[in-house]
Amino acid sequence: MSIYYFVKQRFLRNNKRAELRTIFDEHGNIPERVIHDDAYFENFRLRLPGSTPNRENRFRGLSYATLDTYKVQFELRTIRNVIIKQNMPQDDDSSMFEVFNRLNTGGINLTPQEIRTSMYHSSFYDMLYRENSRPAWRHLLGNQEPDLHMKDIEILLRGFAMLVDGHIYAPSMVRFLNQFSRKCKSQSSEQNAYLANLFDSFLLACKDLPEGAFLNKQNRRFNVALYEVVFAAICGPSFAKGESLPSGTLSSELLANLETDRQFLETLVEGTTQTRSVRTRLDRARALLGSSFE
Repeated sequence: MSIYYFVKQRFLRNNKRAELRTIFDEHGNIPERVIHDDAYFENFRLRLPGSTPNRENRFRGLSYATLDTYKVQFELRTIRNVIIKQNMPQDDDSSMFEVFNRLNTGGINLTPQEIRTSMYHSSFYDMLYRENSRPAWRHLLGNQEPDLHMKDIEILLRGFAMLVDGHIYAPSMVRFLNQFSRKCKSQSSEQNAYLANLFDSFLLACKDLPEGAFLNKQNRRFNVALYEVVFAAICGPSFAKGESLPSGTLSSELLANLETDRQFLETLVEGTTQTRSVRTRLDRARALLGSSFE
């Protein structure tokens, strides 16, 4: 993309990266009108340090159009790619993820979710991107802008993973989410549409919650452990029957009952992603919330 932007002589503004990802997912490309929109891009020229303290770099200030004699060299330069493929075992990509993670050094490292998105992109992930832009979801997150490093996408993924496969959860969380993402690559458009409708129904059930209802009261960070089990507990009965979420409302009082539950809180002290902790949180959420949505 850096080479593409250089040729276009435009470069993306840092605060628009997450928004541009949404535009790309919607159109399958970056429309020309967006590239030439100063709200998203700015004119680009090379900004390079001098080769020595007293000597300016000869490429400093140049653009693609002003490369002159170097343009041919630039256009003929080979772009080398290394393709890594895992042949065995075929049903587990953990080795691929580890190789990707080890190669991921220098510059700004990718997060596990960014690596996951690269390895397991599918129509299921396209659905996650769409749901991530829902105003009601942004309201619950307490943040109107999509996260540049896909933390919000990972939160959505964890909720669906707990709903569908929480009963077979085993650590680590990274491996669990990788396996679920791989599994979802084979889902039909009907299955993805059903999960999207179920999530929309969940948002409707949360309509009376205040903004940032799932934020930790102490550090104001999003409480993923709370959200994922609440989502799984509320949607679980409907998911088991293949139905949309029945009418019902998640109140602040119901949510507070779970947040302050002694057994629930004990699972957040140590070993939060251990099997027993996750299963206990799911059980407590079902016990305190599930009956209101059956």
